[in-house]
Amino acid sequence: MENIGKVSQWVFYLGDTKLVVNNHTLIMTWVVIGITLLFAWLATRSRKMVPGPWQMIAELLVDWFKDLVRDALGDAYEERYFPLICALFIFLLLCNWVGIVPGLEEPTKDLNTTLGLGVMGFIIAHGTAIKVKGLKEYIKEYFEPMFFLAPLNVVGEIAKVVSISFRLFGNIMGGSIIIIVVSHLIWGLLLPPFLYGFFGLFVGTVQAFVFMMLTLVYISVQIR
Repeated sequence: MENIGKVSQWVFYLGDTKLVVNNHTLIMTWVVIGITLLFAWLATRSRKMVPGPWQMIAELLVDWFKDLVRDALGDAYEERYFPLICALFIFLLLCNWVGIVPGLEEPTKDLNTTLGLGVMGFIIAHGTAIKVKGLKEYIKEYFEPMFFLAPLNVVGEIAKVVSISFRLFGNIMGGSIIIIVVSHLIWGLLLPPFLYGFFGLFVGTVQAFVFMMLTLVYISVQIR
């Protein structure tokens, strides 16, 4: 119970600037990246016409995400955004699943991770909108349907980042807190393994999919 709210940090100094890093989040993020690279290597090291299990999983993911991106953005943007959407889902899925392993923590339990991904999606979506529509047309949309609604439109776009980031962070952090509290209440005998499976596998998968889909939808809205 004493671990709730406790943050382990590394402190660095860059000249007069103090840099504080959550070392658990940083380490677990690199662990997830390593697992992702290992999966990519296993899936592509010996590609065959009759795929092995790793290649089959990779091909299913590729086909599914290509269809998803094509339906949302159209053929013109499929190849450009498919790698981003696919990598985002796999990264978030592994981030949410890694907490099932005893002693490991989900990087998405840190708001910095989810907010960083939300800001990334925001920049990509609006950068694409400026490229597709032009800067003048992009700015003009904020003054529609009435010019005095521009501040509300700006706040609405920023709220999307806050919403998508806090939704993922809140679900993963909430699940971790519930597991810790229940484990102490019943001495970890029966319910915690079920909770780990529910929050880690089911909720983790759903939240990764929701975050990925919202990012895809935000990009789609900006280029339409």
